Amino acid sequence: MHSEVVVVMDPIGSIRIAKDSTFAMLLEAQRRGLRLSYVVPGGLSVAHGVAQARLAPLTVRDDPAAWYELGPESHRALGPGDLVLMRKDPPVDAEFLHDTHILSLAQRAGARVVNDPQGLRDMNEKLAALEFPQCCPPSLVSREARALKAFVHEHGEAVVKPLDGMGGRSIFRTRAGDPNLNVILETLTGGDQSLVVAQRYLPEIVDGDKRILLVDGEPVDYCLARIPQGDEFRGNLAAGGRGEGRPLTARDRWIAAQVGPELKRRGMVFVGLDVIGDWLTEVNVTSPTCIRELDAQFGLNIAGMLFDALERTAGQPHAGAPD
Repeated sequence: MHSEVVVVMDPIGSIRIAKDSTFAMLLEAQRRGLRLSYVVPGGLSVAHGVAQARLAPLTVRDDPAAWYELGPESHRALGPGDLVLMRKDPPVDAEFLHDTHILSLAQRAGARVVNDPQGLRDMNEKLAALEFPQCCPPSLVSREARALKAFVHEHGEAVVKPLDGMGGRSIFRTRAGDPNLNVILETLTGGDQSLVVAQRYLPEIVDGDKRILLVDGEPVDYCLARIPQGDEFRGNLAAGGRGEGRPLTARDRWIAAQVGPELKRRGMVFVGLDVIGDWLTEVNVTSPTCIRELDAQFGLNIAGMLFDALERTAGQPHAGAPD
């Protein structure tokens, strides 16, 4: 069993607790009597082959005026008894990847890391969806502006985006004949140097970009539809979208059943699927959100579901763990 929750996250002093899923997890862990430790930003290291962390004891309160308190820092190895929540936001850059390598060492030493660090390295959030082509709209991943332009012309209208963004950043909606299409593609590809994903535009976006949460491969019964506002085509909450909770449709459940078992096999315990209409567009594994909104609208405790799943599987072999 785990006795301590170690959280790797962006600076806790800058979060919005009403919308922060990591904060919901920390509240639930504390409610269950688990000790909390906060990894000071940049505080992961390796000494003599052993994963180490600079930690501060953490207390959390559901109070927007004073939601956390940190104790004095200490330095120790990560290992048995530690449940490490890896919840840093994208971009999945070199520093992020280096931290996952350190967490793989912690995992081999006996810590449980959620989500699995190998899976975090393997599953780019834009590309991972394409491992389930039966669920996805027509898509193309390429560095070649010419090929991407041909895709846009083939489908009439498309969304193009970089592989390492989040929150709707640098996503463009474009169409055949758009006078800005060439410069959009030149900018995103960096002159045919960087991979870009293009997907057929889905007009169902006006009804919302649905976030479906999976806990250990199983879907929560409700999703959060993030609905574009005003002249904005993006539904992301970070781009001003309005969140509206809805029960899952039969198609949503089918997509979850297609994707969930493989994500569970890879140690992706908490995942957010993005679904527009009937189509899967992204698989979010780094720091998926929407717990707080769904809990508030439907009286749920999704973090409780997560910790129940972790308790059920404590001691069982998991992805990346030593045999």
